[in-house]
Amino acid sequence: MLPSQTYVNISFFQPHAFLMIGIPGHEAVHGWISIPFSSMYTVALTGNCLILLAVRKTPSLHQPMYYFLSMLALTDVGLTLSTLPTTLAVLWFGHRLIGFNACLVQMFFLHSFSVVESSVLLAMSFDRFVAISNPLRYATVLTNNVIIRIGIAIVTRATVSLFPGPFLLKRLNFCPGKIRLSHSFCFHADVMKQACADITVNILYGLYVVLSTVGVDSLLIFLSYTLILRTVMGLASPRERVRALNTCVSHILAVLIFYIPVIGVSMIHRFGRHLPHIVHALIAYVYLVVPPVLNPIIYSVKSKPIREAMLRLLREKRQG
Repeated sequence: MLPSQTYVNISFFQPHAFLMIGIPGHEAVHGWISIPFSSMYTVALTGNCLILLAVRKTPSLHQPMYYFLSMLALTDVGLTLSTLPTTLAVLWFGHRLIGFNACLVQMFFLHSFSVVESSVLLAMSFDRFVAISNPLRYATVLTNNVIIRIGIAIVTRATVSLFPGPFLLKRLNFCPGKIRLSHSFCFHADVMKQACADITVNILYGLYVVLSTVGVDSLLIFLSYTLILRTVMGLASPRERVRALNTCVSHILAVLIFYIPVIGVSMIHRFGRHLPHIVHALIAYVYLVVPPVLNPIIYSVKSKPIREAMLRLLREKRQG
């Protein structure tokens, strides 16, 4: 009985921790590399928190469009906080270990916020479609109750989609010598490759989540803008066409800076194994760090009401 138990314990192995990396091949200058990363994290948190405060404290911004923008800003804050601790720990202090369970928790939140962001961008495209195609019914279609239900549905969808991920990884047998991740945070595709077991179920699960969330969302966003363009082309005045399309510019930019890196990360993890590790790392950082940095900049530049509300907050802060 005892030899059998010993065999079982030895045959199934899960590491106590994984080894994270920062920028491969540039470990000696991680201290310098941490400066732009710290700056980007600061901009992301400050910008998105300013948007949240601006919408909350400005009654004129209590409209569906700005409620959805608040959802996007809150999601970007969550996405930033998901990667900030481990990334700065690696770059600042050279602390490269992350516990197995902590890695799974980070992975869950990281991917959940990504799915939430995709869903929020879809909801914002629906908002633009309703505002342009049927402006007279805009306020009656997108009521506060409808927006709350959309928000609950978005969070529920992300939670249900990502909940099985950590448990599917915990059932795997890992190799004692394979604990080195490709990033300074935990990706599902990266973690499952460390296993010494059949990962077919994990691969199919990951593919299902990507196609059923980001894949479906991107198609519906494309459909929304096809209908928006059709509506805009039906407007008689060229000035009205330009004005209608101008209300979509910020959202289109937000969609592009989110989905292009997502596609890049998915393609590299599946077909880019021959590429240098630094390419994997940089694409992942672009995917997770750049959108939360650029979104508040885009909306503060393109949206005059948001810009004025943010400047008003900063002036009040300075005077106070």
